[in-house]
Amino acid sequence: MLVSEVMLQQTQVARVIPKWEAFLHEFPDAEACASAPLGDVLRAWQGLGYPRRARNLQATAVRVTELGGFPRDLDGLLALPGVGPYTARAVMAFAFELDAAVADTNIARVYARLAGERLTPKRLQAMADDACPTGDAWTWNQCLMDLGAVLCRPSDPGCDVCPVVAKCAWHDTGLEDPAVGSSGVSGKQARFDGSDRQARGRLMKALSLAPVAISDVASVMQRGEATAGRLLGDLVGEGLCQRVGTMVRLPD
Repeated sequence: MLVSEVMLQQTQVARVIPKWEAFLHEFPDAEACASAPLGDVLRAWQGLGYPRRARNLQATAVRVTELGGFPRDLDGLLALPGVGPYTARAVMAFAFELDAAVADTNIARVYARLAGERLTPKRLQAMADDACPTGDAWTWNQCLMDLGAVLCRPSDPGCDVCPVVAKCAWHDTGLEDPAVGSSGVSGKQARFDGSDRQARGRLMKALSLAPVAISDVASVMQRGEATAGRLLGDLVGEGLCQRVGTMVRLPD
C-alpha cells in the first residue's frame, strides 16, 4: 500500500501499475527494500520520475525494519521519511482499515464544491474527519474517491446523477469553481520538456544502465556545462548519485 501511494504521487495510474508489480516482485517487503543497495532501488524506480521518492521509500523501509513493523498511528506514520499527511492516512485506512479520513485530489474537489469555498489544508482535513464514519473508513474513502473521479470531475461534472448534489453549495451557482486553488486539488504540472527535471531524469536513466564519466554529464543531460554541473551537484547532495574519481554512479 505504501509503495502504491508513493508511486502514485504526481504519476498516472497506467504508468504506475507495471512498475508497482515489478518493484514488489524485487522488493516484496520492507526488509528486502531496506537491505538492498539504494542504487538497486533507484534502478527499479527508473521511469517514474522524482527519484527522491525512491530514496525516501527505502529510508522508510529501513526505519520500519528497525521498528519491527509499521506504526499504526498517525504520528508514528508521519515520522517516517517522506510520509506526509495524505500518505499516512491512506496507509491507516487502506492497509490497516483504521478510522482515518483521506483527502486525495478527487476527494478534495468534492469537499470544496460541497462547501462552495476554497479550502485550506486545515479546513479540508476537518471536513473529511467530521464526515468519515467510525468503523467504515475503508469503504467511505473508496466511495468518495470514486465519486470525485467518476462524477465530480474537474470539468464537465456529472451533477445530474450525483447523489449529493442537493447538498452541493457550488452546484448551479455560476460562480468560479472553488476546487481550483483548494488544498489537495491538483493543478497543472510545470512543463516537463526543457525542464531541469527532464535533464536530471536523463542522467538518472543513463546511470541506471552504467556509470557515466563526469566529462560526459553535460552531453547526457543535454545542457550546458554550468547547468549540468549545478544539477549534478544537486543530485549528489540529495544522495541520488555519487562521484567516484572521474565517474558518476548510482549510490551503493
